[in-house]
Amino acid sequence: MGTGRRAVPGPLWLGVGLAALLGATVLGVSAGAASLTPAEIVRELLSHLPFLGVESTLNERQRAVLVQLRMPRVVLGALVGGLLAGAGAAYQGVFRNPLADPYLLGAASGAGLGATLVIVYGGAAPAGLPLVPVAAFAGALLGVMAAYLLGRAAGRGGTAPLLLAGVAVSSFLTAVQTFVQQSRIDELQRVYTWMLGGLGYGGWEDLRLVAPYAAVSLAVLLGSGFLLDLLALGDEKATSLGVRPATVRLVVISAASLATASAVAVSGLIGFVGIVVPHLVRRLVGPDHRRILPVSLLFGGAFLVVADIAARTLVAPAELPLGVVTAFVGAPFFVLVLHATRSRAG
Repeated sequence: MGTGRRAVPGPLWLGVGLAALLGATVLGVSAGAASLTPAEIVRELLSHLPFLGVESTLNERQRAVLVQLRMPRVVLGALVGGLLAGAGAAYQGVFRNPLADPYLLGAASGAGLGATLVIVYGGAAPAGLPLVPVAAFAGALLGVMAAYLLGRAAGRGGTAPLLLAGVAVSSFLTAVQTFVQQSRIDELQRVYTWMLGGLGYGGWEDLRLVAPYAAVSLAVLLGSGFLLDLLALGDEKATSLGVRPATVRLVVISAASLATASAVAVSGLIGFVGIVVPHLVRRLVGPDHRRILPVSLLFGGAFLVVADIAARTLVAPAELPLGVVTAFVGAPFFVLVLHATRSRAG
């Protein structure tokens, strides 16, 4: 099913996506109260490579701002954006629905409940253990697992039981989270700050926390493009070609859910990335998931880095929640996608 025009070859869009991500990264580490030019940043990075003989022109304060504040935030934004966009592309491929997003199967509500429980009841964290990201990660996986088991018990007739199970689990976990919040009104601000999403508290430790899970989930997603293309032909055709549709769905949904949980654990809830980016990428590169998935990762990372720049500069010295910025872009886009989907259905 095409987009009505010839898609530009995949390698070209991979190059464009990589250039967009690199450009957004340079802008991200340059933007802020402490003035850092792209040339100074490049010299600082090259100064750490042996045999080049490049000397940094940054003072100690500028170097600390770059290495300890801006670089981990930008790298984390690129990773989270890539994870959410890749998961969104995978969900849309599995469910054959352009409105499917990474929070479809209870990941968001589970992560919200896990983080809320720690914020309200967790107390002091053990040394070196960031409890909120760990609890959010565990809650997201628990929500997805509950939705999958409930959907499997409800029936094996395609993806509809799984979607309904996701709605049911999300509603239940959100209700539990609301009850916990109301029991400790004084912690509401911290809970809602986390739920609105952001990268302001992210650091190298957060990257080390999610890197193994992100690597596994992205490897599986990138390797599943051909199988998703076969599923698009229909279960009977895919089966005749030697593919087990149920197994493919389970593997892809598990990897996409792991990617979502990894992203949510370190950034809070950031909506619309997993809808906006894959949908645009599909229009650019065509329906081939072997192109959609890697290009979505690159553009997703670039999109979230740029959104984070807006979040920390539009109302400086204050900072907007990152989820608010992505909602300003994503909500109108979601309406357009919904309208286009209904028009095609009609």
